[in-house]
Amino acid sequence: MHDLWFGAFLSPEAAGRDRLLRHVTLADRLGLDLVGVQDHPYQADFLDAWTLLSAMAQRTERIRLVPDVANLPLRPPAVLARAAASLDLLSGGRVELGLGAGAFWDAIVGMGGRRLSPRESIEALAEAITVLRALWTPGGPVVFEGTHYRLGGARPGPFPAHPIGIWIGAIKRRMLELTGRMGDGWLPSSFYSPPAVVAAQAKVLDAAAADAGRDPTEIRKVYNIGGTFSPLPGPGFLDGPAGLWAEQLTELVFGVGMTGFVLAPGPEAERDLRVFAEEVAPAVREAVAKERGRPAPVPAERPATLTDLDETGRPRTPSSAPSTLTPEQQRYALRLVAVHDGYRQEMRQVQDAIDQVAADAAAGRAPHTAAGRVAPGAGHSPAGRLATRQNHWTLGTLCATFRRLLTVHHTAQDESVFPALLEHDPALAPVIKKLQQEHELIAELLARLDGACVALLSDPAGIDRVRAGAERLATVLSSHFAYEEEELVEPLGRLGTGL
Repeated sequence: MHDLWFGAFLSPEAAGRDRLLRHVTLADRLGLDLVGVQDHPYQADFLDAWTLLSAMAQRTERIRLVPDVANLPLRPPAVLARAAASLDLLSGGRVELGLGAGAFWDAIVGMGGRRLSPRESIEALAEAITVLRALWTPGGPVVFEGTHYRLGGARPGPFPAHPIGIWIGAIKRRMLELTGRMGDGWLPSSFYSPPAVVAAQAKVLDAAAADAGRDPTEIRKVYNIGGTFSPLPGPGFLDGPAGLWAEQLTELVFGVGMTGFVLAPGPEAERDLRVFAEEVAPAVREAVAKERGRPAPVPAERPATLTDLDETGRPRTPSSAPSTLTPEQQRYALRLVAVHDGYRQEMRQVQDAIDQVAADAAAGRAPHTAAGRVAPGAGHSPAGRLATRQNHWTLGTLCATFRRLLTVHHTAQDESVFPALLEHDPALAPVIKKLQQEHELIAELLARLDGACVALLSDPAGIDRVRAGAERLATVLSSHFAYEEEELVEPLGRLGTGL
């Protein structure tokens, strides 16, 4: 019986590469089990999957790395075997291989690949699996004569650090039957195979495995999923609070045999990953353990999460006297201060709103009389409860808006402003690296505050957690803004870049 795995499915867009790397770092810190990356070599806006997975391995410590799924028609299996084994060795045994027979054939042909019929593509996939396993197995030179792939005495190796699983992306019957016969795992997606469909597909796969003399439970079933976290249940699959997600995913464990779930996060990616890792995954694991009569699993120790600024370790760079800036350069330089002043003011507004909600809660009130006094009994009336809930919604909206705006600002710095500064003055590299690390911390604190505000809807007593989160965020922002202004105001003026 496989352990339950939970992961993140991240889009490899080249324009969002810095944000993407922050998300995989966050997934690793949150203790998620794996990260999946699309492989579309013909997509000009995407990073190459294997190059990206290598960069992810360098930035993470524990999370497993999976091409979800590798495009076989553009990646010869002998070379793919070397690449997967090499990354597995370099990452300490953290690679699994998602594999697809191919799709979007016009684009594949445009990249120099062969156009295959459905039957041919499945034949090629079966041959590729044979080639992969042969080159991962110690022994003499491999000779293989297939219709689509041939080896004329290739030497096996390098050998992976652990047995790499071959997980097949399969939807239709013949691919499902191939997965049942030859696959170590199955990678369906809720975007193409919603729960009712995936349940029927699993039956085809399981029957093929049994016919091949295999135990169907040996095949790991990993479901790529998407959904929406919201306070109230919606009409669709994975549309509602974390508890609803846990119930629906638990049903898939018992009804379909799913042993892994990989989330494609929405626009609020940091929040989605955090809720998925900290609320949904533990609840599913606990429910499954309880049903099977086992002790609830103890969460694995995970790397420490950033909680504090290392102000003493901040690098500094020498700067020229301010008088060397022209008046025009000074105007450019001071735009950063003006932008920061705007965020300082918005942070104070968030804190003021928290204080007001806390005061109302302490007084047991929401509505007031025309004279400003609390209406008698209002705190316990339906109108009072409704007004209190409205206050929580308003605060949550204010926190979410602040988070979105500050995230846009930091993303623009990471992806545009900082690279321009580095090109103009490479000596700033230590400072900019430190500022980017602090951006990760701020993103984490923003996500925590946002989550605490959402939790208020079901637990009004959580206002203390919201207040503590806001105070911590305000302290970090104040220090971060001051450091950034000290180090970058003058370089920005010289570069002539306004924020």
